[in-house]
Amino acid sequence: MEPTASEIRIDFAPMLRVYQDGRIERLLGTQTVPPGLDPKTNVESKDVVYSQETAQCVRIYVPGTVFTSAQKLPLLVYFHGGGFCIETAFSPTYRNYLNALVSEAKIVAVSVDYRRAPEHPIPAAYDDSWTALKWVASHYDGNGPEQWLNRYADFENVYLSGDSAGANIAHHIAIKTSKEKLDGMNLVGMILSHPYFWGKEPVGDEDKNPAVWAEIEGIWRLASPTTSGSDDPLINPIDDQSFGRFLGCKRVLICVAENDILKYRGWYDCEKLKNSGWDGEVEVVEAEGEDHVFHLSKPCCSNAVAKLKKVAEFMNQGKA
Repeated sequence: MEPTASEIRIDFAPMLRVYQDGRIERLLGTQTVPPGLDPKTNVESKDVVYSQETAQCVRIYVPGTVFTSAQKLPLLVYFHGGGFCIETAFSPTYRNYLNALVSEAKIVAVSVDYRRAPEHPIPAAYDDSWTALKWVASHYDGNGPEQWLNRYADFENVYLSGDSAGANIAHHIAIKTSKEKLDGMNLVGMILSHPYFWGKEPVGDEDKNPAVWAEIEGIWRLASPTTSGSDDPLINPIDDQSFGRFLGCKRVLICVAENDILKYRGWYDCEKLKNSGWDGEVEVVEAEGEDHVFHLSKPCCSNAVAKLKKVAEFMNQGKA
């Protein structure tokens, strides 16, 4: 019997479903909120197109104090998570997180929206993210198209960050900056929150739950249908022979959560970086009793507050 168009072909609930007729039903990360002043944090935001070709935007955040200060602030370029398939830079989840982080750290943040799989399979997310970073870098001399970046961002003090799939993107973009230098931009560090890395051979207790193992690999194959598998360097960069040698920064903070299966790769990332010949500093912070991206779903819990302060401290250490 032939399947009907309404039958589910791929079910990754509670993230998304793909139907036989190709329709995509996103179950999470569909809500969006406009930019503007957040009265709670006194952080302002605006949306700006970075690619006329794809009409993709970034959301830029600045603390309210920046308008009356002559001092330029550290610049964070952030890539949202969601398995390359869900969420956007405009969701309330990321609006709340970046408002809080910008207020705490006193930084300028650029949150990148990128085309999502499966409609736009890998490498679209990486390509868009690199295009966005090049657009950001075009402001280094104060003559770019966006005045907030011209006036308030310190391009000698730049950080990349992301959560889950966004952390994966941040890692690859950091490597690309070492191979394709961007004029005027000094990448100081990188913050990877619960990075979505994987591999054919399990690390730690990754294979303890076969269903979870299969789902993590399945999401990657959905996002990247032409992939060679779980040892594809895009999802398993840690075992690449050149890992660490081309990382375009000297400081890395990796945040993991005790109950998150991806924590083992986070620790493995740290170990491999230390042994790769990379001459930078790497630190891992593990949140006890927490799960994947807990800081986004429970932003007011004590561990989320501590994580926010740690990230802010990490960026402020790089200030001149």
